[in-house]
Amino acid sequence: MKGQINRIGTLVLTLTAVGPLWAAAPGEDLITTYQRQGAGPFQAAAGGRAWTQEQSPPGADGPRSCATCHGSDLTRPGRHVTTGKAIEPMALSVNRKRLTDPAHAEKWFGRNCRWTLGRDCSPQEKGDFVRLIQSR
Repeated sequence: MKGQINRIGTLVLTLTAVGPLWAAAPGEDLITTYQRQGAGPFQAAAGGRAWTQEQSPPGADGPRSCATCHGSDLTRPGRHVTTGKAIEPMALSVNRKRLTDPAHAEKWFGRNCRWTLGRDCSPQEKGDFVRLIQSR
């Protein structure tokens, strides 16, 4: 009986240790949300094109894109063009914190999409951006 309890304890510890390896990749909960909203399939290439496409929203002092502040290389830090505040890299390969908090991601999608595009991003656009961030 004692040997069986030890084996069960070892199994529980092993599963606890490797459990996080089975967890979904950062951003997958966002992808699921956008799919439930009718969007998809999502493509990193589409996100990349949108990332660098310049927009001129009403009231803007010139054209802007996501890359204006975040840069075109998502593995490098960015800098906000108005405030000068440093922005941590977006790419999951160098910043594993990105996309781990859906509420935080949605907050920044809201702010950044309105600033860059002059409107909210669609679920399709957000899903494409998530795929882009995941791919870098």
